[in-house]
Amino acid sequence: MKLWTQILIGMVVGVVVGAFVPAVVPYITPVGTLFINAIKMLIVPLVFASLVTGMTSMDDVKKLGRISLKTIGIYLTTTLVAISIGLIIGELFQPGAGMNLAAAGEQVTKEAPSLVNTLTGLIPKNPIDAMVKGNILQIIVFAIFIGLSINFAGEKGAPVKNFFGSLAEVMYSMTSIVMACAPYGVAALIAKVVGQYGLEALLPLAKIICAMYVGAIVHVLFTYGSYVTVIGRLNPVKFFRGILDALMVAFSTASSAGTLPATIRCAEKNLGVSPSISSFVLPLGATINMDGTAIYQGVCALFIAQAYNIDLTMGNIVTIMLTGTLASIGTAGVPGAGLIMLSLILSSVGLPMEGIALIAGIDRVLDMARTTVNISGDAMTAVLVSRTENELDEEIYNAS
Repeated sequence: MKLWTQILIGMVVGVVVGAFVPAVVPYITPVGTLFINAIKMLIVPLVFASLVTGMTSMDDVKKLGRISLKTIGIYLTTTLVAISIGLIIGELFQPGAGMNLAAAGEQVTKEAPSLVNTLTGLIPKNPIDAMVKGNILQIIVFAIFIGLSINFAGEKGAPVKNFFGSLAEVMYSMTSIVMACAPYGVAALIAKVVGQYGLEALLPLAKIICAMYVGAIVHVLFTYGSYVTVIGRLNPVKFFRGILDALMVAFSTASSAGTLPATIRCAEKNLGVSPSISSFVLPLGATINMDGTAIYQGVCALFIAQAYNIDLTMGNIVTIMLTGTLASIGTAGVPGAGLIMLSLILSSVGLPMEGIALIAGIDRVLDMARTTVNISGDAMTAVLVSRTENELDEEIYNAS
C-alpha cells in the first residue's frame, strides 16, 4: 500500500475518532505531537545539509543566478494569480453577506516585519543561534555562503563537501523513517482538530471554509496544472500523483516548513527533480512561497468587508493584490503568518481590524488548505526549474 493511501486512511480514522469518540482524543493527541516533533527535528539539519550539498553541486555562478531568478519569478507570478482567485471566489460566494456587523474596538495583532528589516536580517549574526531558533531564511543564507566557500576552496574543501554530502544522505534516511510513522501521526492530528472544533461548530462559518477550499482546488488544478503542462510540457496528472504524500502531510500538519522533508522526498524520488535543484528551490519556497495564504487573504478580506457592509473600490482591490503579493516575502517564516498578512491587507484598505477575530477561530482549518497549496507550488516550481535546466529525470517523473 502506497504511503499516501496509508495517510488518507489515517485522516479518515482521525475524522471518525474526533467526531464520534472525542473522549479518546486526549489519549492519542501525544502521538500527533510526537510526529510533529519528529518532523521539526529534521528541518534544520535537513535544510542545511541538503542546501550546502546543492550549492556545492552548482559550481557555476551563472547557473545559480539563473535558477534564483526563475524560482523567485515563478513564486511571485503564481502568488499574484492566487490572490486574484481569492478575490474572485470571495465575490462569487459572498461569505460575509447578511452578517451586518458593526466595527467596535480595535483588534490587537502582531506587527509584521518590514521588508527592510527582513532584508537586513537575512545574514545571521550568529549562525548557531539561527539554527537553534529555526530561522530558515538565515539558515538558507548561511548554507549558501558555506556552499560557495567550499567551491572556492577547491580541493582543500573536498573533505567538507564529502561530509555534507554524507550528512544529507543520512538525513534523507531519517526522513524515510519518520515518514513511515506519518499515518499514525496524521490520524492523531486530524482527530484533535475535529475534536476541538466539532463538526457543528464549523457550520456557521462553513461558507468561508468552502470558499477557501474551492479557491485552493482551483489554483492547484488549473494554475499549477497549466504551468506544468504549458511551461514544463509534462503530464500534470503524474505531477499530482507524485506529490500526494507531501500533500497529505501538509494538510494534516498545516506547516510548510514541517512538510519540507516530505516535499523534498517526493520531488526527488517521485518527480525526478535533481537534488541540486530541490535542495535550493524547496527550502526557499517553504519560506517565501505563500500562494495558499494569498488565496486566504483575498477570500477573508472580502468576507470581512461584506460582514461589515463596506464596499471596496477597484483601487482597494488593486491595493489588496499588490500588498498581498509583496508582503508574502516579508512575513514568510513568522508564526501565524496568515493572520499577520491579513492584518496588513485590512489596514492597507481601511477594513476593521477586529474582523480578524472572526477568522481566528477557524484559522487552523483554513491553514490546512493554504499549506497544501503552498506545498504544491513549491513542488511545481522545483519541477519547472529542473525541467528548464535539463535536470529532470523524465523516466522517474513518468513512472510516478
